[in-house]
Amino acid sequence: MKTKVLIVDEASQLRTQLQEVINTQPDMEVVGATFDPVRVKEMLQSRRADVLILDVAMPKMDGLDFLEKLMRLDPAPVVIASSHTKRSSDIVFRALEAGAFDFVIKPAPDNLQGVAEYGKNIIDQIRWAARVKLNRGLALGIPKSHNADVVLAALSNAIITAEKMIIVGASTGGTEAIKEFLIRLPVNCPGILVTQHMPETFTKSFADRLDSLCKITVKEAKSNERILPGHAYIAPGHSHLLLKRSGLNYMTELSQGPPVNRHKPSVDVLFRSAANSAGKNAIGVILTGMGKDGALGLREMKQAGAYTFAQDEATCVVYGMPKEAVAVGGVDEIVALPDMAKAVMSRLAMMGVFAVKA
Repeated sequence: MKTKVLIVDEASQLRTQLQEVINTQPDMEVVGATFDPVRVKEMLQSRRADVLILDVAMPKMDGLDFLEKLMRLDPAPVVIASSHTKRSSDIVFRALEAGAFDFVIKPAPDNLQGVAEYGKNIIDQIRWAARVKLNRGLALGIPKSHNADVVLAALSNAIITAEKMIIVGASTGGTEAIKEFLIRLPVNCPGILVTQHMPETFTKSFADRLDSLCKITVKEAKSNERILPGHAYIAPGHSHLLLKRSGLNYMTELSQGPPVNRHKPSVDVLFRSAANSAGKNAIGVILTGMGKDGALGLREMKQAGAYTFAQDEATCVVYGMPKEAVAVGGVDEIVALPDMAKAVMSRLAMMGVFAVKA
């Protein structure tokens, strides 16, 4: 059975191009394409779609209101089509929080290479979105258990006695997963490096949004910064983020090397640098995402002495990257997303990083 796709986008040329690309796939078909959000409800009712491609920054509607009503009344997997603007980045993150599956950056219609890459990315997203279970409350921030609160509260009163690092990688669904992980960490946790597959126009907005929500400080990484406890550094979308050592200090490094596993920034690049620079002083965390980026790098971290975690299938938006990491033997422990912060902090306590105050 073919996956039925509905396209809602104000750009007629891009709608047509996208429709042609999707209809060439043997396992999917476009059942409707429109610029008018008023018609979407009718089209959804008359020709039920499995996946919706939605441009939320449309002049005739508040796309976020539409998305929130859709997810509340008639939920369907939604892939956001977004342009490269600051305003669009804010809308995208709010759309992801409202329940959208993921987002893809729109090219200019006359950019043939960009349109081709856009079509390829959309095809990948449609295939994964069609498999998603829409009941994602567990993955997107259910209340912490009482035990988790107790453990994190105790660790929040701890004193850091040794420098360790937390290294995190994610892709599809990762913006929300990273938020749910970081928001539960205490202010005195070790320094954190994060690679999330994301275009460069979005990473600073992502970091700023996290910084406004978390106890820790979150920022877009720059090159040659000393990594401080209680700080998380997000890989900028234009560079690979690496961990390096300078004397007794851990430092950031940005690389303009080619994409790895089709990605820049790449999770594998970050994880491998942590294996080389931190070894047993690091904890690796791989979260939801399609593909296999990060799997081999996490295994290298484990082989170098790091303790490694993977998000479990039940709380992943896409159980791709964690599954691959488990398959290659790179994971010590599989943990549900709501328990990940507690698990990491508990492991750090076992490693002697924290001496809890009486």
